[in-house]
Parts: sequence; C-alpha cells; structure tokens
Amino acid sequence: MCGIVGYTGNMEAAPLLLEGLSRLEYRGYDSSGLAVREGDLPVKVVKAKGKLHNLEKKTQHGALLPGTCGIGHTRWATHGEPNETNAHPHVSGWLPSEDEEAFPIDVVGVHNGIIENYEELKEKLEGHGYRFYSETDTEIVIKLVDYYYKKYKIGPIDAINRVMVRTRGSYALALMFRDYPGEIYAARKESPMIIGVAGQGSFLASDATAILKHTRNVYYIGNLQAARILPGEVHFYDLNGDEITVEQQEITWDAEAAEKSGYEHFMLKEIHEQPDAVRNTLHSLIKKDHIDLSAAGLSGELIRSLSVVRIVACGTAYHAGMAAQYLMEELAGIPVRVEMASEFRYRRLLAGENDLVIIISQSGETADSLAALRLAKQHGLQTLGVVNVHGSAIAREADHVLYTLAGPEIAVASTKAYTAQLMMMYALSVEFAFQRGGISRDEYEHYIAELEAIPGRISEILENKDVIQRFASSRANMKDAFFIGRGADYTVSMEGSLKLKEISYIHSEAYAAGELKHGTISLVEDNTLVIGVLTQQHLIEKTVSNMAECKARGAWLAGVTLQRYADTFRALDSVLAVPDTDEHFAGLVAVIPLQLLAYYISVAKGLDVDKPRNLAKSVTVE
Repeated sequence: MCGIVGYTGNMEAAPLLLEGLSRLEYRGYDSSGLAVREGDLPVKVVKAKGKLHNLEKKTQHGALLPGTCGIGHTRWATHGEPNETNAHPHVSGWLPSEDEEAFPIDVVGVHNGIIENYEELKEKLEGHGYRFYSETDTEIVIKLVDYYYKKYKIGPIDAINRVMVRTRGSYALALMFRDYPGEIYAARKESPMIIGVAGQGSFLASDATAILKHTRNVYYIGNLQAARILPGEVHFYDLNGDEITVEQQEITWDAEAAEKSGYEHFMLKEIHEQPDAVRNTLHSLIKKDHIDLSAAGLSGELIRSLSVVRIVACGTAYHAGMAAQYLMEELAGIPVRVEMASEFRYRRLLAGENDLVIIISQSGETADSLAALRLAKQHGLQTLGVVNVHGSAIAREADHVLYTLAGPEIAVASTKAYTAQLMMMYALSVEFAFQRGGISRDEYEHYIAELEAIPGRISEILENKDVIQRFASSRANMKDAFFIGRGADYTVSMEGSLKLKEISYIHSEAYAAGELKHGTISLVEDNTLVIGVLTQQHLIEKTVSNMAECKARGAWLAGVTLQRYADTFRALDSVLAVPDTDEHFAGLVAVIPLQLLAYYISVAKGLDVDKPRNLAKSVTVE
C-alpha cells in the first residue's frame, strides 16, 4: 500500500528519493513527503497532498533539499484524512514547520502498516508530555521511539526494539536520528522491506522496483528485525539487540521489466507479456517429459498421502484457486476447499494431519494470506506458497514454495500474475492427478502438450485484439454488467467482472449462471451487458438458456467461447472466440479478451488505468 524509500551515501538524496517514489506510485497513495539532511545540519521535511508531481514542484525536483541522507514516503490514508499534516514523514517534535530550536527534530520517520494499539500508546505518551499535531498512528510510533530513546538513554536499535515489543499490528519503519547523521534505521513486522547496497551508497524501499535501477544486490530484512544502514554497508539485529547475519540476494529481473517499453499503460504491457509469463512459469517445472516438483519438496509420496487440499488466497489469486479446485478435483480425485484468506482464521479450523494448505499471493506479503499461512502451520499442516516474489514473507515461511515467473507487475489490476498463477495451479493439478493415479501416462503427456501450446494461443488472441477494442468502445457508457458461467467458466466470470469494476468503475457482478433466477435477474434491464463464458461443452446449453432469459428483459448478450463453438450462438448479440484449447485449461485463454475488454473500456472513459481510485497493488494490512 504505502511506499517507503531511503538513501544514504555520497550522492544527493532527494532526486533519488523522488525517483524511487515515482516507481512506487502504482501502490496507491494520496500524499507524499521527504526528509533529508546534510551532514550534521538539522533535517528538512517537505510534504505535499495529492500526486507526486506536487512534491516535485514544491522541492524543485529535490534541489531545495540538499543532503546525502534521506527518507521518503507515499501515503495511503488509514488513520486520518489525506492532507499535508497527516502525510509522512512524521517527527518527534511538535510540528515540522515550527522553530527547530524550540522544537528540535530528534527523530523523524516514515511507516507502512497499521498500529492497532495506537490509542493506548497515545494516552501513555500524552501522560509524559507529548503533544500531537496529526491524526495518524505513525506520529505516535515516532514519538514512542523518541520516548524510549531519551528515557533510557539507549541507542537507536535498542529504542526501536522496545517499540517493536510494545506495539501491536503490522509495520515497516524507516527512521533518522539527530544524533546519528548519515545513518538510517529500519525495522519491520509483517510489512515488506528491502535494503540494497551499491558501492558507497545504501538504499531501502518497500518494493524492489524503487531501487532496482541502482542495485540488484539486496537484503530482505526479517520479521521483528532491525537494521542500521550506513553508506555502503548494513548491519542487522534481532529483538534482543544482538547483531545477526542476513544473506545478500540478487534480483534476477532487470530494470526494464518495470518500464512501459513504449506501451501507453503498464496494464497493456503486462497483458502482452502473458505468453512469456505463462511459458516461463510452466518451463520452470518441466524436466524433459514430466512436471518436476522436487525443487519445492513435493514428492510423489507426499502427494499421494494427501487427504484434502485447502487453497487460501485473496482477490484475483482467489479466482486462480477457484479454477484449480475444479481441475484438481476432476483429475486428481482429491477434495479441494478454496477459502478467502480474510475469513480463513475467523472460524474453527477442522483439518487433518494429511491436509495441504496452498497459499497463493503475487506479492508474497498479503497480510490476510500470511496470517492464514501461520495459522495452518500452528495446526501442524503442510503449507505450500505459490508466489511471484523471491524472499517474500510467504516464500520464507511456507514449508514448500513454487514461484510464478511473471516478473514485476506494476499495474494495480493483475493480469500476467493471475495467468501465471493459473498456469502453476493447472500444472500442479496435472502432476497431482498423475501421481495419484487419476490419469494415464498418455493423458498426462497430452495435458502437458496442451499446457505447452497455451502461450502461442494467448499470442494469437493479442494479435487480433482490435475486435475487442471495437466492442469495448461500443459498450463504454454502460452502467451495469453481469458475467455468468457454470463450472470452471464461473471462475473466469469472476475474474472478468473484477477486472472491469477495478479499472472502469462500472458496476459489475459475476454469478454462477444457475443463480440468476434467484434474485439477480430482477436487476437486468434495457442495455444491461451480460457476458457469458462458454467453454465447457456440457454446460453451454444451460448457460445460453439463462442468457436468453436476460435478453427477453432487454439485455445485450456477449459470449466468450472456443473457436469450435463460435458459430452455434445465434441468440447472442456478439461472440468473442478464442483459439481451441483443451477445456480443462480453457480459462487461460478465455480470460484474455475479458482483460482487454476492461482495459479498453477504461481507456475509452479516460480513466487512470494503472492506478485506479481507492485501490493499492499489495494489501499488506488487514
């Protein structure tokens, strides 16, 4: 959600911080700010409401903030309305604009996350004479660090550790202390934080995209760990204040992967990157003529021993899990439950020792999914993380890990991360089926060949996207849309509907087609768009019958189907055909025109495709 950047070294910090913040804009924000200091001079804080260009203008692109050490932040409002006062950085004194001699800034910091016991902490600090100028929980944390730092006359690491013990919630902190020029201190609990080193400079950020231009050599600070960051070096500490070793890792994708590369929007670029994303993900598993899960520690013996598979995820990843449920149950004959991570831990978990819990998350930091993972581990269950980010919390904590190879996804609305997840779950289902005797060797080889062919079929759709653009232009002014389907087609409908509402702000819902008569059809009126996903032959007639009832009430009907069925839908007003594919995997091609439909409608309405209102890329707080 919020974005953090930091730099200390021998270069001017402010321009680097602004550049880093610009690479984090996709995360969603409502204000921004910088804190920069030069040597022993007092820190200077500048904040601005709204888009980052307001901060750039206010600081003359960093020229008004000289100094080689600084931190920056883009804020997503949680506590307190979006305004300049509530924007980060926050300080230990009264107001950043007050006279520094009367109100010295001994500690300044930025924060991602939510402090759950902030009211209790605020009352404590008020009892010790602290005054508050903002409505944020962040200001409370900064003043709490200041309180422990001064009361016990201890160093920054010890003060930060006391705060980590005292606070409840999730957070990533970056702090500067008046007494320690040229140094930045960081800490995290649940929220992501990455630290990079390049020559005489050190960087920190909440996302690798912010610093990738400068270094690929990074450290992932662990949960409840703190760090002291100096020019060109980093030291890590545990909760006891003891220095610990954290291994340096290398980011393998390059900075160009986080650029638009000539596309008008990141979303369109990422839609076009899907053939490579799904191909690379599949090829990471294929060894000669079989799917090899040994790198994740998933042996044939373990797979055969499973009683139940539980898939836990949020949003788009949840839809990938739903699609996997249909395939895994049909081919592997194993019961599968798909659950929303935000609800998973709020009921009694009735699970057996042979259950496998699969957590799907693009970022690997999704708060609810991470909490579900930890609950599963507390119950002694085997856990498998399916994530896109190496070094993420879910990747580190799960018993087994499979990586989707989608590369960085910048647009808020997920496209290539979703299809990479879908490919991973399809491949997993095929291997589970083979290991458990649900399919023969011939069927196994056929399914692998079908999966291998899908990237080319996605490319074929993208080469002929003009027909989808024309259709989108004709429907851009609609007010309501319903996506329907049965079986696996229903899961595609869910994802198509989510994409449309996310970036076009059109009211859109997805329904299992058979549920239309149970209340929903009362909402259908003239020119309501009803899109049917029609790839499962044995279910097509029933879904089309449901669509015909909508047409009788004035709806405009469109269908997404496989090419071999395209000529059979005379009752529909429009048909979007995709290349023929084995119906088990049709979701991977049927979703592509729905992604393009949402994109082109948003463009036609003149909206911000990559950064839709009120949304953030990674939901790292509950």
